[in-house]
Amino acid sequence: MDELTDELATAAWRKATKSASNDGNCIEVAPLSGGRVGIRDTEAPDQAPFVVRAGVWDAFVDGAKKGEFDF
Repeated sequence: MDELTDELATAAWRKATKSASNDGNCIEVAPLSGGRVGIRDTEAPDQAPFVVRAGVWDAFVDGAKKGEFDF
């Protein structure tokens, strides 16, 4: 396994407390080394997570708070 794979396997995954009662329809995130953030689907934790730089994650969170992704 490579270094990132090892780190993802032991990452401290977490989800929003509001998601706990959402029938599993949520994502989990984990802070990673090198200023990265791992993102995975709670219904598919065995699939490879998506990894982004912290700045990308921060921009996404900011946009979500502003309602930019509301359907």
